[in-house]
Amino acid sequence: MRRALAELVGTAFLVATVVGSGIAATRLSPDDVGLQLLQNSLATGAVLIALILALQPVSAAFNPVVTLVERALGALTWSETGALVGAQLVGGALGTVGANLMFDLPAVSIAQHERTGPGLWLGEVVATLGLLVIIFGAVRMGRQEAVAFAVGGYITAAYWFTSSTSFANPAVTVARTLTDTFAGIAPASVAMFVAMQLVGAAVAYGVIRALFPRAALGAA
Repeated sequence: MRRALAELVGTAFLVATVVGSGIAATRLSPDDVGLQLLQNSLATGAVLIALILALQPVSAAFNPVVTLVERALGALTWSETGALVGAQLVGGALGTVGANLMFDLPAVSIAQHERTGPGLWLGEVVATLGLLVIIFGAVRMGRQEAVAFAVGGYITAAYWFTSSTSFANPAVTVARTLTDTFAGIAPASVAMFVAMQLVGAAVAYGVIRALFPRAALGAA
């Protein structure tokens, strides 16, 4: 339960940052989309570093694909995996609602921003593959504190070098359907985004096993 609570709290704060900084960016820089994305990406990268450093002693995946790869590597049971993924999904929804309310918006407003097309779908495969390799590569170094900075740095960069702005997280993707703001994604676009994230995770699993023969030990 402690691990599930850590995942819920961490994912909530992560999504609140993604959504809240997006809203703030559009209000502060209404005519400059590039600056809005810069503000959004810097806030997201920074909060990931802080959250992982704080919650890593308990649990700090905040992402169902990370949890599923941990399961595939034998670090979690199926019941643990289900509890953690459920907590991530609930936390993501709470984070979106909290961000909407902080900025005096309706608690839930279904996103209208359609994000679709082969380029964006490929972007999600690449973003997810890179994220997982970064995480497990940093763990393999034996320096747990390095994970936070590696992940924060990677996500900040991936906002820019991937066409999809690097969702790379099913819980975050679903949560972002609940806000019709800068960070939103229309529900109709979610299925393919999540499917591509799972494809990226499957490819990443193979790459991780090939690059890091003791990956299972590191995941545990």
